[in-house]
Amino acid sequence: MQPSSSTLRAQLPNSALAFRGYNVTNLGRSRELLFDPEYGPTVRRYLERASAVCSETTGRPVNLVDRVEQLRETQLEDYAESIALILAMEHAQLEILRDRFDIDYHRARISVGFSLGEISALVAGGVYTLENAAKVPLALADDCVALAHDTVMGIVFSKGDAIPMDNVTRLLLDINAQGQGVIGVSTHLSPNSFLVLGTGDTVNRFRERMGEITSKRLSLRVNDHRWPPLHTPIVWEKAIPNRASVMLHTIPGGLTKPSPDVLSMVTATTNYDEFNSRDIIARWIDHRQRLWDVVNELLVMGIETIFHFGPEPNIIPATFERLAANVETQTRGSRRMRAASAVARRPWLQNILPRRAALLRAPLVKHVIVENWLLDPATRATR
Repeated sequence: MQPSSSTLRAQLPNSALAFRGYNVTNLGRSRELLFDPEYGPTVRRYLERASAVCSETTGRPVNLVDRVEQLRETQLEDYAESIALILAMEHAQLEILRDRFDIDYHRARISVGFSLGEISALVAGGVYTLENAAKVPLALADDCVALAHDTVMGIVFSKGDAIPMDNVTRLLLDINAQGQGVIGVSTHLSPNSFLVLGTGDTVNRFRERMGEITSKRLSLRVNDHRWPPLHTPIVWEKAIPNRASVMLHTIPGGLTKPSPDVLSMVTATTNYDEFNSRDIIARWIDHRQRLWDVVNELLVMGIETIFHFGPEPNIIPATFERLAANVETQTRGSRRMRAASAVARRPWLQNILPRRAALLRAPLVKHVIVENWLLDPATRATR
């Protein structure tokens, strides 16, 4: 059963806004929202705004309203349109919550965004307008697609101990130094898993040498899809970080501290201020996403509710779901863990527990998939 709008309003001061990144599917339930008599006008307006900036930036005609109406899923070649679509739907959902349900997202305690989602978080925080924030990733989208055709994604994981990331970095540097392709970690998913993106046969060469990382058994699964190689040194091949930095100099905005504050996946801290957003965005392009550190920090902060925005949010809710399942499995089998979990439920005791003990709170965090909440028939009845 979905929480009522009054319940969500009350939970805002201890909630987080979470924005999704690019995926191989990017429509979600956008068509239902577009055709909804109450929500449709807002969704259409944002899709038209995003279409205009995408068309202006890429020099190609773009009609996101038609794409959503026809349920035409985006492909890799449509990466620029995917960016525009995701941003449009996230901010349409924000406005609908605020204007239709009096859920003012500015009252949330914190916001986070995976990959492209960090740009969305800055827009929600009032640092940039949607149009100005979108211009940089849109202008560089075609080059990212060109790099993606020679890029392979792999997920590396261990069923046991944490993976020593210093050893991973050492191996990656050694492979890159051979001058036969580039490979890098794009996302640190958890202590025992991460994503790598590599050109040519670098992912296979990495797999062959994983025994140099640890004596424990590691596994690597290759993803069948092609991915824009953001958050890795692969983007250096087309000087994308430097070109983005040049573009950022001429974009209006960036002189306001975000409200709500943004917990960055680049730094895993809330270090955005009135002046440094351009610098962090430039680093966002080629620095790995510190997803695990951000998830841990949200739990340390005592966040109780997370609003997930965008079409079919994926990686952030999935990460919390896996963590919650692992915690519940461990606590069922250990009296000591059950006791620690009970302590983690008490706010006054959380402050004296080690930071890692905050992970035991994962099953307690409530998650609201905003597009599902908006389309639930019971939602409007609770206003």
